[in-house]
Amino acid sequence: MTEDPLQIDPEAASIQTHLGIMQNVIQRMSTNSTNCKAWCVTLVAAVLVIIADKGKPDYAWIALLPTVVFWALDAYYLALEKGFRNSYNQFVSKLRAGSLTEQDLYSVMPVGNMSKLQFEAARSFSIWGFYISLGVLIGVTKWIALG
Repeated sequence: MTEDPLQIDPEAASIQTHLGIMQNVIQRMSTNSTNCKAWCVTLVAAVLVIIADKGKPDYAWIALLPTVVFWALDAYYLALEKGFRNSYNQFVSKLRAGSLTEQDLYSVMPVGNMSKLQFEAARSFSIWGFYISLGVLIGVTKWIALG
């Protein structure tokens, strides 16, 4: 059973509300990604300070654990952001083409293969550039400052 396209004015409150919800979700995913980086730096710095204070430089590699965990979490949020941007763009395209259905209007779901999007996000410079740099910093700290 296919739904008939809705004949809706793009300025209708329901359309504007849906687009606003989608924009808010995209913004939250972006904020979550930024928070991952901030929390990761905070935790890595705290771990390194505690290790330096205790005089145990061999344990500096423990700081890699939050780095890897936040790398994966950050990639997940970036993938969700991309999926919701895909959904937003698909919605707008259907609106312009006049093929928008009621199901489109009441659905807020990411579009795309989330595993593929997460893998692509992990390979993004905004992710790997940050976390590899942090990993290098951990290594330098272990060998120079703590070693």
